[in-house]
Amino acid sequence: MEQHAFGHEGNPKKVTHVVRLEMSDAFRFTPAEVTVKRGETVRFTARNAGQQLHEMVLGTTEDLKEHAELMKKFPEMEHADANMAHVAPGARGDIVWQFTQRGEYQFACLIPGHYEAGMVGKVVVR
Repeated sequence: MEQHAFGHEGNPKKVTHVVRLEMSDAFRFTPAEVTVKRGETVRFTARNAGQQLHEMVLGTTEDLKEHAELMKKFPEMEHADANMAHVAPGARGDIVWQFTQRGEYQFACLIPGHYEAGMVGKVVVR
């Protein structure tokens, strides 16, 4: 199991909190901010209400900026890490995550142009 600064992949059988998000072609997540408790296992269910591919990636601000730059250079790059969900138009994608550290983290769509347009949200871990 890969460890990140804010946690690791969660066990789907131990989900204690479900967060439903919507992604839109206006390059926004709704809600744009969520609060969770340290230690709980969260299932993020992201629904793509738009007509283009979107993704949800959890991370630190620095990690997401770095990944967004890499995506600009390699837009066809395939990756499927536990902290991300690629969601086709009209579909849903899940991320199950256990937050081990308090703090503020982000979720974003890192498809080239989407992050730059403001498709970013915040996770507050208390």
